[in-house]
Amino acid sequence: MPVLALYSGLLGLIFIALSYKVVKHRKQFEIGIGDGDNKDLGRSIRVQANFTEYVPMALVLLAVFEYNKGDLMVAHACGILLVLARLLHAYGLGKTVRTSFGRFVGVLLTWVVTILLSGFNIYYFLLTHI
Repeated sequence: MPVLALYSGLLGLIFIALSYKVVKHRKQFEIGIGDGDNKDLGRSIRVQANFTEYVPMALVLLAVFEYNKGDLMVAHACGILLVLARLLHAYGLGKTVRTSFGRFVGVLLTWVVTILLSGFNIYYFLLTHI
């Protein structure tokens, strides 16, 4: 599954970058667990956590889509949108806890990709089993 390999690899690197930022803030502020009521560390933790809340499901859906021989251009489009979405969201939420362009568009695109892939996978099931 080469499409999954590419986008899971890219998203894995983004995850490491987000995790590094959490570790960097923990060391900088000398906070070993929790956020110690530090807003910068708390925000970094939330950016990383939000990534881990959404990306695994989207990658599972992408894997199923690709496994079932879904259109490769659609798979690449969803992968590109997901990477872009997560970068925008991380940037937007990393800058402010308030609503921002990056945060809004990032979560919207993540939902769009998840809904599209869910719909394609359900359609495939119905097409092949009914």
